[in-house]
Amino acid sequence: MHYVYILLCADNSSYTGCTSDLRERIERHNNRHVPATVGRLPVKLVAHVCFSDRYKAFKFEKYLKSGSGRAFMKGHSQRRY
Repeated sequence: MHYVYILLCADNSSYTGCTSDLRERIERHNNRHVPATVGRLPVKLVAHVCFSDRYKAFKFEKYLKSGSGRAFMKGHSQRRY
């Protein structure tokens, strides 16, 4: 499986990534092995989506990092279920 994940960083910003081992990847973030989040620790997993196809996962990650994808995330993060 391949995962697209969204982290909430300590500075209230978000980070979106893709991995085949979600647990290990989050540990790498929190253990200061990922330069993009090293200055924004700790991070907390707030959402993830599973894909069986690696390329679909990368495509969805790319969408979430686009302008319309960020608007989508912002709109959905405001909702309370």
